[in-house]
Amino acid sequence: MEHDALIAQAQAWLAEDPDPDTREELARLIDDGNHAELTARFAGTLQFGTAGLRGELGAGPLRMNRSVVIRAAAGLAAYLKKQGHDNGLVVIGYDARHKSHTFAEDTAAVMTGAGLRAAVLPRPLPTPVLAFAIRHLGAVAGVEVTASHNPPRDNGYKVYLGDGSQIVPPADAEIPAEIDAVASLTTVPRPTTGWDTLDDTVLDAYLARTDAVLSKGSPRTARTVYTAMHGVGKDVLLAAFARAGFPAPDLVAEQADPDPDFPTVAFPNPEEPGAMDLAFAKARETDPDLVVANDPDADRCAAAVKDGDDWRMLRGDEVGALLAAHLVRRGATGTFAESIVSSSLLGRIAEKAGLPYEETLTGFKWIARVDGLRYGYEEALGYCVDPDGVRDKDGITAALLLTELASELKAENRTLLDLLDDLAVEHGLHATDQLSVRVKDLGLIAAAMRRLREQPPTGLAGLRITRTEDLTEGTDTLPPTDGLRYTLDGARVVVRPSGTEPKLKCYLEVVIPVAAKADLPEARTRATALLTAIKRDLSEAAGI
Repeated sequence: MEHDALIAQAQAWLAEDPDPDTREELARLIDDGNHAELTARFAGTLQFGTAGLRGELGAGPLRMNRSVVIRAAAGLAAYLKKQGHDNGLVVIGYDARHKSHTFAEDTAAVMTGAGLRAAVLPRPLPTPVLAFAIRHLGAVAGVEVTASHNPPRDNGYKVYLGDGSQIVPPADAEIPAEIDAVASLTTVPRPTTGWDTLDDTVLDAYLARTDAVLSKGSPRTARTVYTAMHGVGKDVLLAAFARAGFPAPDLVAEQADPDPDFPTVAFPNPEEPGAMDLAFAKARETDPDLVVANDPDADRCAAAVKDGDDWRMLRGDEVGALLAAHLVRRGATGTFAESIVSSSLLGRIAEKAGLPYEETLTGFKWIARVDGLRYGYEEALGYCVDPDGVRDKDGITAALLLTELASELKAENRTLLDLLDDLAVEHGLHATDQLSVRVKDLGLIAAAMRRLREQPPTGLAGLRITRTEDLTEGTDTLPPTDGLRYTLDGARVVVRPSGTEPKLKCYLEVVIPVAAKADLPEARTRATALLTAIKRDLSEAAGI
């Protein structure tokens, strides 16, 4: 963009910016003539991705800020009115990140100014409380201001419709079209009053609903260490555990309270290296039955177990299988569902139990829409264990159910690892891993996908690829998405760009038959070698 045109665009944005922080930031960039940084802010607009917006805080249309949020809210309001929801209720939740409360209030003001009704949750609360509140209050839509487990500098804007599920096509194209039609912030009425700030009644209703997750009279003895990862999960999880009658979790004190700077972790995501170090230190000190973690907005649940002399994280696929087996044992009925990047073990468990099973595209916006859903999970630590209460992933209720399972196994003098061994013997060892590449230049992701399409591999790790599917064309059961799926002799690989982060993600699974428990060590050694070789060969094929 030419220098003069860029400066003019920035000055026009500055004239409308309602936030003194970003006004000061942008004015400094203009005064300094910082062409590179201004280009980075103004070379487009932040795009609606997985159910909304997510990006770095800062001034300009390619950052998260009040101007971008007000436009997004105005577009959502216009969409809702076109859908016939005049005077409908929009409920708004927010986490404890920088600017989250301000963005929530801006959204409430825009909804009110558009003739809709708005209600804001009483304080920073877990995302699943917002997802619950939408249906509980009969809202036509919901907004959660959160960047989930992204770095501290990010924030985001997640949109749900009245069924309590995140948006999918065609809404995810129609709402951005309405946002693009907002010519100027001066055309967006923003009254200073007129919306409701909810009290704790909705939170109390959510907590009462958690009763439905557990079996009456089940053991409640498992002792836990818990980390909220500097997020908003602690108070709600402690209340839910106390209500259920579990021992009070031992808290990782350094990470217990909300802190938008996430000072003890590089990335506030339990999956990231080092994020669980403090939790493991606490576990070595207190020797619990289980370590439980939420991500900062508490819609994900991570778990760790003692394996030998130390603690290790369970993979999301392992927790997914454990919860499924627990529900089957309890006599659950209904459809079990997962996304295409999750372990195929769930399908085996459902088939053996005579339960319906469905595979969806990545994301709970798809899993939550499965007809007759009883249980849904995704390998990225997301579990929906009470779809009648929360039609989305919920890290609080998942933690309850997993702790109930650990308690039942404890009563039998067994552990979660013992149950995983049983599942491997019964269904084969399903070992999963991920090759994840974070980039600064998104063009590298597009180049890797193009290379794989133009020069498709014929084998990986010495295993022949028996089927290659380009998911942009869709399948009999899946709508189109940017992804590739390879079926191999005894393995499966899915490659896709992340919907929420600048990452290329490759999901690997190998399945090895196991005749008896004594064969498990050898099977695990073989699985690890295969996964390592698949990673190496796939990385070479993709040029990453």
